[in-house]
Amino acid sequence: MSLFKKKRKITIQPSPPTAAENNNDNVASSNSLKTSLEENLQYIKKTLGKSSDIVIREINIGYEGKIRVGIIYTAGLSNSETLQDFIMETLMIEIKQTDIDSKLTADSPILTLLKDYAITVGEIKDVDNFEQLFTSLLSGDVIVLIEGLSRGLIIGNKHWVSRAVTEPTAQTVIRGPREGFSENLHVNTALVRRIIKDENLWMISKEVGRRTKTNVAIMYINGVAEQNIVDEVCKRINRIDIDGIMESANIEEFIQDSQFTLFPTVYNTERPDTVAAGLLEGRIAILVDGTPFVLLVPALFIQFFQSSEDYYQRAIMASLIRILRFGAFGISILVPALYIALITFHHEIIPPALLISLAAQREGVPFPAFVEAIIMEVTFEILREAGLRMPRAIGSAMSIVGAFVIGTAAVEAGIISASMVIVVSITAISSFVSPTYDVAIAGRILRFIFMGLAASFGSYGILIGLIALVLHLCSLSSFSVPYMSPMAPINATGQKDSIIRFPIWRLLTRPPYISKNSTRQGPTKVNFKSNTHSKRSSNE
Repeated sequence: MSLFKKKRKITIQPSPPTAAENNNDNVASSNSLKTSLEENLQYIKKTLGKSSDIVIREINIGYEGKIRVGIIYTAGLSNSETLQDFIMETLMIEIKQTDIDSKLTADSPILTLLKDYAITVGEIKDVDNFEQLFTSLLSGDVIVLIEGLSRGLIIGNKHWVSRAVTEPTAQTVIRGPREGFSENLHVNTALVRRIIKDENLWMISKEVGRRTKTNVAIMYINGVAEQNIVDEVCKRINRIDIDGIMESANIEEFIQDSQFTLFPTVYNTERPDTVAAGLLEGRIAILVDGTPFVLLVPALFIQFFQSSEDYYQRAIMASLIRILRFGAFGISILVPALYIALITFHHEIIPPALLISLAAQREGVPFPAFVEAIIMEVTFEILREAGLRMPRAIGSAMSIVGAFVIGTAAVEAGIISASMVIVVSITAISSFVSPTYDVAIAGRILRFIFMGLAASFGSYGILIGLIALVLHLCSLSSFSVPYMSPMAPINATGQKDSIIRFPIWRLLTRPPYISKNSTRQGPTKVNFKSNTHSKRSSNE
C-alpha cells in the first residue's frame, strides 16, 4: 500500500477568479508547506539566512526506515535533554522496533500515529504554513516535517535561561511577600495563579510586534471584571502595529487614554500580590514576555499612592502613612514655589524675625530666588540621575557626598543661601516618599512649572496652577473610568479605601467604579472581646 498516494477529488468548475483573489491565492500558496521535504528545508535555510543556530537534522524512521523526516530546532532556545530523550530517541530507535508501517491507513496517517503513539511531549500541534512554522521555531519549539506531506508537527520544547524569582527591587515592603515577577511570561502567570486558585481566572494570549512577535497575556477574573473593559483592552492591543515590543512600557504608550499628560493612566508593578489584589477588584492585568513589570487597568490617581504593604498593616497605621504620602507629594511640588513667592512678592506674610534671618542669608547672593531655586533643583536632578546610572556600589555614596559637598560649597561661596538648600533638601526627600516612580516623575516636572508661576505671579500663580492641575486631573480617564474616582465624582463607598483605609472586615464591596460585581466578602459582626469575656465567665 502506498503511504502517500493522492486521492482523486471531484470539483465543480468555479467562476473565473478576480485579480485580488489570484493575489491572495498566490500569497497563501507561497506561504504553505510543500509536499517535498527537500523544498521545505531549502526554503527554511534560505529564509533564515543559513543561520548557524538553526539546526536541521534529516533522519529515516519506520520499521524499514522508508519514511524520511526532517527535524528543525533553534540551539539555545530548545531543551536539549527533552529533544534527545523524548523526540530524537523515540523517532530514531523506538519506532524502528515497532511495525508502524502496518498501522498506516487513510484514517491513521503518519502524523496522527506520531502524536498518538510515539512522541511523549505534552504540547503538540499541526502546522501547514511557514509563518506559523517560523514563529514556533524561533520561540524554541521543535518542528517535524515528513516527506510527502504538506503538514508538519510543532512540538513544544521551549527552554531558555531566565532570571529566577527574586525580591522586587522597585517596590520594596517591610512586611509582605518577597516574590517578584521575572522576565519569563509563563513564570509570571504561574505566580498569579498560585495566589488566585479560581476557575474564573481567564487568560487571553496574543502576539504583538511584526518581527519580535512578543507574547502578551491578558488576565482577568470572569464575572468580576467588566466585559466591556476587557473587550476594549483586547481591541487596543490588537490595533498595535509595530516592529517590536521591548518592554511593557511600549504597550502602555499605545493603550493609554491620554497621550499628553504628565500622570500615568496605566499602573505597572513587579509584585504578584499587587496584581492579584487588582484582579480581585475587577482590574485587568497585561503581562508581557521579557519584562517583570505587569500593567494593570483601569488605573486611578489614588492607586499610585497606595502600596501593597498598606493591607498588611493595621488600618490606622496604613491610613496615616497614606496621608503622609499625599502630604509629601504636595510638599514636593509646592514648597519651592511657595518659598519663591514669599521671598519675591509677599514679604509681609513672613514673621519679622524670620524675614531678618532670610534677608541676612541672602545678603551676598547675586541671584534672585527663582534662579537660585532653578540652579539647586537642576543640580539635584543631575546628582539623582547620576546616582541611578552609576554602579550600585558607589552610586548612593556619590549622590549623598556630591549633594553635601556641592551644597556646602555653594553656601560658603555666597552663590546659594542656606535656606534654599534646606528647601530643596526637603523637597527632594519628599519626592522619594511616593511608592510609584511614575508619579514621582510627574511631581518633579510639576515642581518646575509651579516655580515659574510663582516667580511670575506670586501666590496667585500658584493658585491658578493648582486650579488648572485639578481640572486636568478631573478630565482624565482610564478605560472610561474617571481618573479621580472615588473623589471626583464623589462616591461614599469608595472612600473606605482611598485616602484612608478602613479595616479589612469593613471592606465589604469592590470599588463600584471598576466592577459591578460589588460583593467582596460577607459581613463580620463577631465581637471578639465580648466572646472572650463570656468564655472566662463560664470557665470560672
